Amino acid sequence: MTPHPDHPPADAGPSEVRNEVKKPKKKKVLLMGKSGSGKSSMRSIIFSNYIARDTRRLGATIDIDLSHVKFLGNLTLNLWDCGGQEAFMENYLSQQRVHVFSNVGVLIYVFDIESRDVDRDLATYVSILSALLQYSPAAKIYILIHKMDLVVPTARETVYDERVRTVKQKTAEYINSVGGDTSTVELTPFATSIWDQSLYKAWASIIHDLVPNLAVIERNLANLGVAIEAEELLLFERTSFLAVSSWTSTEGRRNPTEDRLERMSNIMKHFKQSISRFTGTPRNAEQFIRMEHKAGTRFNLFILKFTTNTYLMVVLPPGEARFNAAMLNCQIAIEHFKFLDGPAPHAVTATVVPPASS
Repeated sequence: MTPHPDHPPADAGPSEVRNEVKKPKKKKVLLMGKSGSGKSSMRSIIFSNYIARDTRRLGATIDIDLSHVKFLGNLTLNLWDCGGQEAFMENYLSQQRVHVFSNVGVLIYVFDIESRDVDRDLATYVSILSALLQYSPAAKIYILIHKMDLVVPTARETVYDERVRTVKQKTAEYINSVGGDTSTVELTPFATSIWDQSLYKAWASIIHDLVPNLAVIERNLANLGVAIEAEELLLFERTSFLAVSSWTSTEGRRNPTEDRLERMSNIMKHFKQSISRFTGTPRNAEQFIRMEHKAGTRFNLFILKFTTNTYLMVVLPPGEARFNAAMLNCQIAIEHFKFLDGPAPHAVTATVVPPASS
């Protein structure tokens, strides 16, 4: 029998899955960059459900704004939003050097594309890089070239590529100057703006690399997608609506909209904010249980509250029977994703949910 082209790998045994579902993880994340570069604005949009225009009232960060962000059930981000004024930067690099740069899992460094003193920005970045490599050499480094909306659309790609090239060059020059190996330091750059979905693309990628048990999530998601004959599944974290993981069928991969994941994050975040505004519920509250959209002969889609910490979006071919069966099977499949709600030591084996009979 020829295997289904979209069929996931064979299920792991209970002991293997149990070993993959690990204990709670805490990740120290440094958010750094010059004052006014937009660090606190992006943090507030992603994790505090601000809308872009509301960030204008945010003041400058004083010293370090430390927040503990619970993401899914077993990942906590210790997010250090570090004030970018020169006095604070000097303090981080001297008196607080060990305290700030020890045990770092991720450095997110934000460059303001409109900065008029690029050389000074790069010098500060190199100083930060030096401290990071001294105390947390294994930390992942993400470079966000921010406020790209201020660049003329026709020039954005060129301006972004040039800034990334400069940052990578300065990074390599520093590492070579101290006798290091440039291959051990990898920069992951993103062009971002608070006014479009690019911010969600960057942060979803960062979070995706930090999520524990990712192999279990992806395997269970693939099993579910094949079972219900979906075109695409997207698993979102409940509060931020960042895409944790996704699965796409062969047919789904023909979709030409490559940035649809972050577009959906942006759309659903605004949808939640609208509900919050009109119902008077808190921004972080659970605003809806299920949303459906049926596009005639093109496709069907539903988004439902999945586990306590997640929403699941399902894209299907048209057909009422298929739609109803998929929704029922997704509700049954919740049991296979319960480990997302907390650091439970036992996980349910990723078993294919049988599709409804036709």
